[in-house]
Amino acid sequence: MSVWRIQWVAFNTILVREIRRFMRIWQQTLLPPAITMTLYFVIFGQLIGSKIGPMDGVDYMSFIVPGLIMMSVITNAYGNVSSSFFSNKFQRSLEELMVAPVHPLTLLLGYVAGGVARGVAVGFIVTLLSLYFTDLQIHNLAVVVGVVLLSAVVFSLGGFINAVFATKFDDIAIIPTFIITPLTYLGGVFYSISLLPGFWQQVSLFNPILYMVNTFRYGILGISDIDVLTAMLMLVVFILLLGGWSIWLLRRGVGMRQ
Repeated sequence: MSVWRIQWVAFNTILVREIRRFMRIWQQTLLPPAITMTLYFVIFGQLIGSKIGPMDGVDYMSFIVPGLIMMSVITNAYGNVSSSFFSNKFQRSLEELMVAPVHPLTLLLGYVAGGVARGVAVGFIVTLLSLYFTDLQIHNLAVVVGVVLLSAVVFSLGGFINAVFATKFDDIAIIPTFIITPLTYLGGVFYSISLLPGFWQQVSLFNPILYMVNTFRYGILGISDIDVLTAMLMLVVFILLLGGWSIWLLRRGVGMRQ
């Protein structure tokens, strides 16, 4: 069997296992985000949104829907990889992969692809639910697909790095709780940064989730607080940096044995 064939079999095996994993426990992986986002649509979109009025020329429900979809994508992509990889470390099944003829890049791509699959699946479910509350008209399909995939890859890599350094199950909840959630709420999901004072607008520009949310909003509604091309290039840079770091960690075996 050729080297490329071996790597493909390994990648496909990891990806299929990851998809089966989150599909098998869909009550924990797919259903809760759908319920949570539905509550956001009802509370923020309908109840509060009716009092707020239009935002950037569109009704408030339409304004927040792209941000909520993106929120579901990035949190689930991150959570899938961090929990799955750490579980394999904890169960010591990861050591078998480390001694197998599997390239570190193949191993990383398998886990990342699994995270992307779950993020996209949840994002699709939330999108279908949002159609009950508003009429989505896609402005630029290429931007929509591109930013969803790139954002899911970025947070899948982030989840992988979190799992590498985690020493107990509580550690994989620290980053989502204290970093991702605050950045998400401050990332322009519920408001336009044009409403902020000048100083806080500049501070907001250091929030990477702002670029993801606004680029996706541009793909759906055609409006954005930031330059879309700059945002896409930033996502590519994040992927290269996090991906390179992840490969280095795998080659060095950092945190792989507990």
